[in-house]
Amino acid sequence: MDKIWLKSYPPGVPAEIDPTRYSSVAELLEEAFRDHRAKPAFVCMGKEISYGELDVLSRKLAAWFQSKGLARGARIAIMMPNVLQYPVAIAAILRAGYVVVNVNPLYTPRELQHQLKDSGAEAIILLENFAVTLQAIVRNTSVKHIVVAAMGDLMGVKGTLVNFVVRRVKKMVPAWSLPGHVKFNTAITEGGRQSFKPVQQGPDDVAFLQYTGGTTGVAKGATLLHRNLIANVLQSEIWLNPVRVNRTDIDQFITVVALPLYHVFALTVCGLLTIRTGGLGVLIPNPRDIPGMIKALEGYPITTIPAVNTLYNAMLNSPDFHKLDFSKLIAANGGGMAVQEAVAKRWFEHTHTPIIEGYGLSETSPCATCNPVTVTEYSGTVGLPLPSTEISIRDDEGNEVPLGQPGEICIRGPQVMAGYWNLPDETAKVMTPDGFFKSGDVGLMNEGGFIKIVDRKKDMILVSGFNVYPNEIEDVVAKMPGVFEVAAVGVPDQHSGEAVKLFIVKKDQALTDADIFAYCKTQLTGYKRPKIVEFRTELPKSNVGKILRRELRDGRA
Repeated sequence: MDKIWLKSYPPGVPAEIDPTRYSSVAELLEEAFRDHRAKPAFVCMGKEISYGELDVLSRKLAAWFQSKGLARGARIAIMMPNVLQYPVAIAAILRAGYVVVNVNPLYTPRELQHQLKDSGAEAIILLENFAVTLQAIVRNTSVKHIVVAAMGDLMGVKGTLVNFVVRRVKKMVPAWSLPGHVKFNTAITEGGRQSFKPVQQGPDDVAFLQYTGGTTGVAKGATLLHRNLIANVLQSEIWLNPVRVNRTDIDQFITVVALPLYHVFALTVCGLLTIRTGGLGVLIPNPRDIPGMIKALEGYPITTIPAVNTLYNAMLNSPDFHKLDFSKLIAANGGGMAVQEAVAKRWFEHTHTPIIEGYGLSETSPCATCNPVTVTEYSGTVGLPLPSTEISIRDDEGNEVPLGQPGEICIRGPQVMAGYWNLPDETAKVMTPDGFFKSGDVGLMNEGGFIKIVDRKKDMILVSGFNVYPNEIEDVVAKMPGVFEVAAVGVPDQHSGEAVKLFIVKKDQALTDADIFAYCKTQLTGYKRPKIVEFRTELPKSNVGKILRRELRDGRA
């Protein structure tokens, strides 16, 4: 198929980007630190750090890790919400020649253990609020160096008060013990006495291991190279250009960083893109606290807000929404899950700026398609392939289907991962001989080159933009003594897009849904937990005995 989508590109957006512009993400970061030294880079709870400070702090932390004798390419995990330490940690790890392993801080010990063991992480930086999770499993991993951060670490005098409130008033830090750990500020101080050794890195070195749920029930690490991230940052930047270039009235672009930075969408679009363009990122540690988030954003003329449908919806429904300054808003990016038409319309009415829906995956760093930033109407599509990106819609035999026909969305471009970490067989399953990544999503392309998602080939459930794989939930619940059979499906949910529903056949008649909810709370992070349990005497199965989730989901059984 010729690149029919190019004719739908807005004026000024080129067909290709130059992914060789930087040799590494560290080079991209260091350029921003030089060019924007005096500007604020990130702000959290009213405390700002400048690009100059980000440079100095990350250099010291990088030197500290190097002084521990970690070999180049060693994996270092980050397990924190959006706090000032996060950008410092990412910059430090990449500048020192190591690999970032992003970890959801709400993971249970079981989930954390899998990710640390699979990645072979030798060090971890985490917030003290989650130290008890690491304590439970650290002896089963290769982690030798533990850096524990506290909420107020980089907040100066105010930090003492913040830490007091977090620990004593809100009681958000369960008691923990991690012998040999080092405090975040101690590592910075000690690193300041060491000499940082710049590391020459190339585009094909690994930058991030971004874990994505597996259809097999086990999370796999998408191996993202420096060139993958650089390409996606440059693609995203150039895509925004039509609404950025004429805004001489904006001194510094201000991005809402409410999506967690451990999520690939936020990492690229809120983190790296903000730094690349010398912007200011307003960090929101807890986006579930909508009143707190709105308070944190008050007074900032917001220019960009990447978010998922649930967050847009929650903001619109807040009585304080009118307090936010959207007078300079140029783009609201929607990703992670489908944006609902009702939400998109209300958002446009209130802000006069459309939600620009896009599509991507952890395996594509993540952005593969996006609607033009110049649109004003909700289209229900996920837009056009980004510059240097090709989308091919194919049937099960790998042949391209006619225009307008549904098939599997396959993606080729400089942002596509190198493969799954240490899983060559899994990688082979998702890559075509001609270099396309098979997304597992079913979609179609119209004559303008716009992509519409029709269905998901996988039985994946999408909760607030997070992938939930039924196999993982079923594996966990099936271990309960009172459960005979279990199937997990996604059902529509007005808050999170979808929610997890379980169909269970009991082995023990005394089993209740309360038992199931309580058990899942110990084994699964919040968004993976079932909201509804329905007991059945039997589950529908295929002739080979496979449970037919689709029949349960569609109410046909």
